[in-house]
Amino acid sequence: MVSSHGVSGMLGEDGIHVDMNHLKSGEVNMAINFKDGVILGADSRTTTGAYIANRVTDKLTQVHDTIWCCRSGSAADTQAVADIVSYHLNMYGVVNDEAPSTQVAASLFQELCYENKDALSAGIIIAGYDPRHGGQVYSIPLGGSLHKQSFAIGGSGSTYIYGYTDAHWKEQMTEQEGIDFVRSALSEAIKWDGSSGGVIRMVVLTNKGAVRHLYLPDNGYTGPGVTN
Repeated sequence: MVSSHGVSGMLGEDGIHVDMNHLKSGEVNMAINFKDGVILGADSRTTTGAYIANRVTDKLTQVHDTIWCCRSGSAADTQAVADIVSYHLNMYGVVNDEAPSTQVAASLFQELCYENKDALSAGIIIAGYDPRHGGQVYSIPLGGSLHKQSFAIGGSGSTYIYGYTDAHWKEQMTEQEGIDFVRSALSEAIKWDGSSGGVIRMVVLTNKGAVRHLYLPDNGYTGPGVTN
């Protein structure tokens, strides 16, 4: 809906204007390699301007069995891109009779983001585990370039934790060390960034599959932990 003043969206019952075309997700998210796989994590706040449209958004999206992504930028854009990539990865598995690698998924994301860079507001972090390459992390910032990294952070909250992550990062962390690193980094971003907040969701990907975690602000993001 477009108003007579040229502003899209709608007025809620409380009179607050919500622009459904400019919802933003992924205000802080990250993915890391650890000794046995990868860990993805994100906050859960979705905003439109200064208005919090959703406090408990799930920003960790599964695109194949053990390949997931973190989305930042326009919620509509990133959801559409993730849906298209998920479709192509499923087709890849059928045509080639083998599961796609994380690199294949990252290449598909990059092709879509780069070819449509003028029309999309999308930053994507892709992380996955496959038997051939183990855990891998790729990031695609605005503009559509592709970068393989040991760890990647994104969203507006990431600007507050570059120093923190550089100071505390180490290679070959155990699973628990990786979980603690992601949780502490995200909680720091939430503390300082007004666009970040809510719960912290995580996915741990290993050769055993995906295990989801949830950490609540009520107890300082110390639990409940594993949710599946």
